Amino acid sequence: MKILSAEMATIPTQAIKRMVLHSFGLKITDDAARAMAQELERKAKRISRFAVSNAKKEKRNKVTKKDIEEYVMKIGLDED
Repeated sequence: MKILSAEMATIPTQAIKRMVLHSFGLKITDDAARAMAQELERKAKRISRFAVSNAKKEKRNKVTKKDIEEYVMKIGLDED
């Protein structure tokens, strides 16, 4: 079992709570929302690292939707 760091995620837990409630009809505890925010942030950083590298290789100063799509095609979203 992976232990989450005490680092605060920048993804708002309220957004996660609303998404879970609206999508699945269940409430989510504060601890669960924080854990999900940390995990989503970790994945977002990995995607961002790939996308920024891809943009730099192509001599662009902005990440585009194409960079994210290339991450999904090459790496996928289910990796760990």
